[in-house]
Amino acid sequence: MKVRQHSTKVPKADALAAVEARVIACRLCPRLVAHREEVARVKRRAYRDCEYWGRPVPGFGDPRARLLVLGLAPAAHGGNRTGRIFTGDRSGDWLFRALHRAGLASQPTSSHRGDGLNLRGAYISAAARCAPPDNKPASEELDRCRPYLEEEFRILRPRAILALGGIAFEAALNLLDGEGAALPRPRPRFGHGTRFRIAAGLPVIIASYHPSQQNTQTGRLTEAMLDAAVAAAREAAGIA
Repeated sequence: MKVRQHSTKVPKADALAAVEARVIACRLCPRLVAHREEVARVKRRAYRDCEYWGRPVPGFGDPRARLLVLGLAPAAHGGNRTGRIFTGDRSGDWLFRALHRAGLASQPTSSHRGDGLNLRGAYISAAARCAPPDNKPASEELDRCRPYLEEEFRILRPRAILALGGIAFEAALNLLDGEGAALPRPRPRFGHGTRFRIAAGLPVIIASYHPSQQNTQTGRLTEAMLDAAVAAAREAAGIA
């Protein structure tokens, strides 16, 4: 199996910035465009004085990252408001505390794009870049977003992927499939703590329940469980 390599002529930070610009300008999915802009116009009462981002949300993090953290999509009043994935919502509160405890984030909280948060060795992205109605992007919307994630993947060449939730896990498998990897049949199934690697030269996938309130408030996902998944992903990525 031949693994495609990204050109080394363009610095990774510049290549990622170019992807970010294309993401922000994207209007490929009419349903998602209408929803994200309506949410930004109407706003939630608690954020009525905020200026919402209301556009697709790009990935962010360390351009030398060995670990790709992959989520589902921006939250309507989180990333769609702040312009940064997992920022300004309860899911992000859980994730950034865990990343901070693992030494991968400079601070345990993230409230807005300019709050000083930096990631070390990690890059955060999502399967879908626009906030979808009911947090459920359609399959064709995920397909339209996939090239952005594939570009980030080929620029970063991560050693590990931490997939938060079933859709992110499927997106991670699709990345390997796009590299020409022969995925086993039946296709690997999502489960918290699942660890999957298909071949040398391709990243290890570590699966975790998504830190959504549906999971954290019910105890389906605890901080100890999330810490263990982050630790496993950090180890698989070889981050000292």
